[in-house]
Amino acid sequence: MSLTSQEINSQPETWWKTTQVDASALVTEKGRVAVVGCGTSWFMAQAYARMRELKTGEATFAYTATEFPMGDWQKVICISRSGTTTEIVDLLRATREQNVPNVLITAVTPGPGSDYADEEITLAFADEESVVQTRFATTALLLLLFTLGEDVQAAAADCEKALQLDIPERWVKADQISFLGTGWTIGLANEAALKNREASQSWAESYPAMEYRHGPISIAQPGRLVWAFGKLPAGLAEQVAQTGAELVTSELHPLAHLVLAQRLAVARAEDRGLNPDTPRNLTRSVILAEGQH
Repeated sequence: MSLTSQEINSQPETWWKTTQVDASALVTEKGRVAVVGCGTSWFMAQAYARMRELKTGEATFAYTATEFPMGDWQKVICISRSGTTTEIVDLLRATREQNVPNVLITAVTPGPGSDYADEEITLAFADEESVVQTRFATTALLLLLFTLGEDVQAAAADCEKALQLDIPERWVKADQISFLGTGWTIGLANEAALKNREASQSWAESYPAMEYRHGPISIAQPGRLVWAFGKLPAGLAEQVAQTGAELVTSELHPLAHLVLAQRLAVARAEDRGLNPDTPRNLTRSVILAEGQH
């Protein structure tokens, strides 16, 4: 079994452990909050940002690190599995210099970002050996959602179910997948597409569900999947059916449905003779040399 599969399978346990983590540094009921990450962490930031707005009514923004606008922030939350990503370290340093309160969620400490973090939350139990991020990302997101009242028990129970589901051969062989989301699950759709692209080098896209009809539906056809997180917009199922593509939905918690998409990414990689642990051209962390950033 690949390292990635082992780490995917461990997620119920790491999710449960979020209830034992001191997450008080993440709680900011009032004020503008920015959540920042790169790659997978950025997509987790998107999911949390939208959920915080829905739960609290407070403006919350998700940025990839190099596009972050310095300003009047109540708090900046940075997500970085290794704590070594150059753009995140640079941002932590910049916020420290501007006296903007920051928090770092990481799996490894101390690291280059530790010196510039006002507060640091270390999820060492969710660290990974695989280059591909799975359990750290979902565990960090669930920790953030837990601070908003998310039911960790229900999510973990559904994750167990997602790990037991069969993955149909036609999904593994599908030549294209479009992942859709609404609200906070748009970030999950973005992440599911990334997992399938990087692990299996396969054609995967992602969109807000209501945007799918504004062009992307044109690529739907038999032998392709439309994978929807959360509630499907009225009428979309019928329109997808007309294209001949297969619509994949689930009653599971959306994060558990993401776990199923992670498993699919591994299955598609292995079907193509690829090692899902070490996708081509990727490293565990992007550390840039001077002059590259």
